[in-house]
Amino acid sequence: MTERLQKLLSQAGIASRREAETLIVAGRVTINGQVVTELGTKADPATDQIAVDGKPVRPVDAKIYLLLYKPVGYLTTLKDPEGRPIVTDLLKDIATRVYPVGRLDYNTEGLLLLTNDGEWANRLAHPRHEIEKEYLVRVRGKATPDQIKRLAAGVGLEEGRTAPAKVFLSGESDNNSWLSVTIHEGRNRQVRRMCEAVSLAVVRLKRIRYGFLELGDLKPGEYRHLAPAEVERLVHPGRPRPAGGPGQKDRRR
Repeated sequence: MTERLQKLLSQAGIASRREAETLIVAGRVTINGQVVTELGTKADPATDQIAVDGKPVRPVDAKIYLLLYKPVGYLTTLKDPEGRPIVTDLLKDIATRVYPVGRLDYNTEGLLLLTNDGEWANRLAHPRHEIEKEYLVRVRGKATPDQIKRLAAGVGLEEGRTAPAKVFLSGESDNNSWLSVTIHEGRNRQVRRMCEAVSLAVVRLKRIRYGFLELGDLKPGEYRHLAPAEVERLVHPGRPRPAGGPGQKDRRR
């Protein structure tokens, strides 16, 4: 079935639709070896050979949406020149190529979404959605009310001030404090850098919620498929809650 070229590029995870339009107009996209620059151009991914900068665009398989409990010690990239473990190593029974929606750094654990639906991933990443991400943060020592207040108000980072966050003390011991930090931005290593900016040293960082999705009883390295209603609700949060509970869990590692 033919589709607009920018939609096909977005679905394949090459770029957002707007970015794909820029690629087309710049003459960087070919269909069957011919450069196309018209935005209304259509193609059939089953029969046409589409390429960007000479690199073939792989047809998208059946859509897959996964919720993974990422363990510490895995990278959210598709390959690593140093040979370190990557999150897709955990998906033993998923033959289709999927990629992470956003990132969690090497030493951060918790909820990570993966998909082969580039358009869906791009919609989630768009700033207008302001999807909340909640983290449980263990910091060294006692977090003071002033530090918590500063985190909640937004702190200055190298690239600019962070948006206000939801921050509260969720527990403490003699040596550590546990904070709940909820943000809707997606800057690189944002929560760690926010804590550093108010002189808090992060000992452990775990993402426990993405929008309405939670880890549930998943253990590190386990994952489940999202239910269709969950997939839809993430990009249309105002719609009714999905019926029937979460998608199927897979405990393979």
